[in-house]
Amino acid sequence: MSNLPTITKNLLIINVLCFLANIVCQRYDIDLNNVFGLHFFIAENFQFWQLFTYMFMHANWEHIFFNMFAVWMFGRTLEYVWGSRRFLSYYLICGVGAGLTQEGVQYIEYATQLASYSGVDFGSGTIPMDAYLNMMNTVGASGAIYGVLLAFGLLFPDNRLFVFPIPVPIKAKWFVVGYAAIELLMGISTTRDGVAHFAHLGGMLFGLIYILCWKHRQARSRSKVYFESDGARKEWQGLKKTSWQGLVDWFRKKAKRRPSMKYHFHEAEPKRDAELERVLAKLRQTGYEGLTEEEKQKLFDMHK
Repeated sequence: MSNLPTITKNLLIINVLCFLANIVCQRYDIDLNNVFGLHFFIAENFQFWQLFTYMFMHANWEHIFFNMFAVWMFGRTLEYVWGSRRFLSYYLICGVGAGLTQEGVQYIEYATQLASYSGVDFGSGTIPMDAYLNMMNTVGASGAIYGVLLAFGLLFPDNRLFVFPIPVPIKAKWFVVGYAAIELLMGISTTRDGVAHFAHLGGMLFGLIYILCWKHRQARSRSKVYFESDGARKEWQGLKKTSWQGLVDWFRKKAKRRPSMKYHFHEAEPKRDAELERVLAKLRQTGYEGLTEEEKQKLFDMHK
């Protein structure tokens, strides 16, 4: 545990503590899963904050063991690569997204199959619809973990994993694709196994959206170039902090280096050349802070 990154370690601790707390509370006829699990939003027991708390509750030992094993195995790698803050935001977004997906699937089921009935017949008796809706309760970190699996597969697609009971290692990308296909097939089947398969797919979907938006934002930030290169921008920033005469020489050197700029200054617009010399002369005398905002902007615009 001491070698685990901060968020991964705390996720393991919080989930285990919540599970143990529920075991203790059940001895006093208090079911924390019923309190903090995600109820159907039409049900009386639904609370908005359950979209967050449900991912820290688990149904049994097997449920929490495999979920926490996945957090330990894949989550720590993502946290090392992304950093703690980005990993935590990604994990929570996937978990909340999985909950929203589950709510949407439950609403479709309710609207198409249950809305016209006042109760549900289980054979041994009929349960009123209000009570049945309160029974629709989702717990577990699986949705967030499926998002983690997706991110791992995208970051390390060719890493080989041993997956029981497959006797040979498979690449991470095929592992993720296979799990997604299995969840989709299980979700659309008519069997009721008590597993929120569409919530797992929702965690993957929201994770994919998060990664695509993040990459798009990175691409946009890299495209905002104020000088002809990042090196020139850093050179400009460094000169502002050092020598004003060096800044003047830098502008002249750039003008000589680039014929198009020289033409722009000396042949196409001689008035602008004179204005540049005036501003540079003032820069030598007063320093950069001595220039007016208009002169600073002109200096910047002339270089561009």
